[in-house]
Amino acid sequence: MDQQGPSKRLKTEHNTALEQKQGFEGGLQRKMKIEGSEEVNVQSMDAEENAASSSGSKVIIQFQSVEGEKAGTQLEVPADVSLKQMQSLINQILDNKETMPYAFFVNDREIMVSLSETLAEEKISLEKIVSVVFQPQAVFRVRTVTRCSSSLSGHSGAILHVHFSADGKRLASGGGDGTVRLWDTLTSTPLKTLKGHKNWVMAVAWAPNGEYLVSGDSKGEIRLWEGKSGKACGKPLRGHKAYVSSLVWEPFHNNPECRRICSGSKDGSVRVWDVVTKKCTLSMNGHTKGVTCVKWGCEGLIYSSSQDRTIKVWDSVRGILVRSLQGHAHWVNGLALNIDYALRIGPYDHKGLCSKDVKERQVVAKEKVSKVLKENGLQYELLVSCSDDFTLFLWDPVRGKKSLARMTGHQQPVNHVAYSPDGRYIASASFDNSVRLWHGMSGKFISVFRAHVQDVYMCAWSADSRLLLSASKDSTLVVWNLKTKKIKHQLPGHADEVYAVDWSPDGEKVASGGKDKMLKVW
Repeated sequence: MDQQGPSKRLKTEHNTALEQKQGFEGGLQRKMKIEGSEEVNVQSMDAEENAASSSGSKVIIQFQSVEGEKAGTQLEVPADVSLKQMQSLINQILDNKETMPYAFFVNDREIMVSLSETLAEEKISLEKIVSVVFQPQAVFRVRTVTRCSSSLSGHSGAILHVHFSADGKRLASGGGDGTVRLWDTLTSTPLKTLKGHKNWVMAVAWAPNGEYLVSGDSKGEIRLWEGKSGKACGKPLRGHKAYVSSLVWEPFHNNPECRRICSGSKDGSVRVWDVVTKKCTLSMNGHTKGVTCVKWGCEGLIYSSSQDRTIKVWDSVRGILVRSLQGHAHWVNGLALNIDYALRIGPYDHKGLCSKDVKERQVVAKEKVSKVLKENGLQYELLVSCSDDFTLFLWDPVRGKKSLARMTGHQQPVNHVAYSPDGRYIASASFDNSVRLWHGMSGKFISVFRAHVQDVYMCAWSADSRLLLSASKDSTLVVWNLKTKKIKHQLPGHADEVYAVDWSPDGEKVASGGKDKMLKVW
């Protein structure tokens, strides 16, 4: 028997402990080396990460943009690398002079806390090379609304529609009393009461340049108003035989003069009007039942949804039917484009400012649309529809009539749908008392938001796409945090059902109106 055995064993254990201690202390320092195509090793920044790396929990990742372009080389990182560390890493790889915020995705699932959690959720092996898709986020942040700053009386009937101007400085509201009212958002005071309609005002829409406001009523009459003075611009536009359900302006980058508007009506027709000549230039009749929503895309196409269960795509120049999108089994209630926010603000930035040069404004407006498409790896706009059949459909309407995804999960009719300003998310409001969140490009389900106790009528996004607002029959508004997927604030205050809500394009204010005839600014 070897008498030195115990002493050798003690010495070996001592050396092993010493090596572990040195490795533990060395792991607290972060060492990064990015040179050409050399391998980059990222050691953990704290004891917890070192423990993970010492146990072999490392993974090789490859950053890539939405378009599929690789950024840097493959990196070996601890599996539990945090979101903050990934932010720092991608900024160094892209050599950004200023730190930019990014969102990271693995298989369309956003990394919320750490890479390891997402890999576990997606059941991805650590032995594989993981592609991490990064997307830039809004540099500015919108402050959440927490309280009602103004309760504005004036309407003698229910408020059915509210809409902020593109610069966020003016607010228009239409209601059951037949009036359209203009409000100053800075002082929360009334500016003008626009009288002319003899019936309920069902829809209002600001021109992208802010110079005009258009409104439609329950008898099919459309009126045009000057945005600043509130004066009526000539005689009303007549042609529809039933109520006007939706109004939309031609995109600013396609027509900086803002001369054309499109209207959809319960009579089943879609009409295009020239606001200068006050004449209907196109009348598109293809729906067999009432039109519920119209959208005007950046490719010169007009989209209309109907109670006849179809969405029709029209040529906005010739007025002919391009294609019909079918799939829903009941009324189609609403539409949303992934470039809706970019089209809405036109030449204005998130502070409500724009150039005085018309050509430059047109270029800026076009760049906004292109940016949304590029950041999402798209060539053309996407369209989403919601229906009384409890489902949503995602479409690529420019290139074909086949749906990209059928989105199921709601247990009651889906009343409203809205794309986030960055085009990354879709929010749907339903009569099942919930709001659901979907992936903007694939239509995959992400989360469900439950807090309302009655039907959810509508939802609206903050300009930075980080907050979502929902309005309900239960008289409350709820603000949701997109990062945590949880409720941020609950906003009681209305005395009855909340029919309409809008978040200003500059992110400063929220307006809501409903059955209690009160317009509230939050």
